[in-house]
Amino acid sequence: MPEARADNVLMQKVRDGDLTRMAVLFERHHRPLFRYFLRLTGNREFSEDLAQDVFFRMLKYRHTYQDGSPFTPWMYQIARNAHMDGVQKRKGEAQLHEVQDETAPELASQDPDPGEILRRRQDLSLLRRALAALPVEKRELLVLSRFQNLKYEQIAGILACDVGTVKVRVYRAIKALSQIFYELAGEKAS
Repeated sequence: MPEARADNVLMQKVRDGDLTRMAVLFERHHRPLFRYFLRLTGNREFSEDLAQDVFFRMLKYRHTYQDGSPFTPWMYQIARNAHMDGVQKRKGEAQLHEVQDETAPELASQDPDPGEILRRRQDLSLLRRALAALPVEKRELLVLSRFQNLKYEQIAGILACDVGTVKVRVYRAIKALSQIFYELAGEKAS
């Protein structure tokens, strides 16, 4: 049984009272949720708190999970709400910090040229700074689509909008990210 379908079945069992099944969902989705929040907030402690909050909310609101509903978009909708609530609670305190993401691709090169490695690290640092400079709505779209690898249909379900709207918003977010990146790099965007 594919993992996504298995998640749907597990959540149905949790909804119906078999709370022990939540442990499997936690094991599968804790790290992706943590990385999602880390990319949104830049704060490891806050991200861990938010990831934990999502699982508490999934238990609390398990009765809202409907048969046939895909689990992942439902979970990310809860995650979005937890993020918004968490930011409200920490208003003024929670700021996006540049973080080193352990899930970022390694910079190992087939050619161990130190200059090339340094350039790649600088580009990665600029990309992180550019992502941090995006408005949270655009950052969230890019995190969901590019880092969490959700399909546009799933994102549309999370955001309660059309797939076409998601495509346009992702395109605009990428364009804005590119512009910020080139501004930070001191270059002109093409």
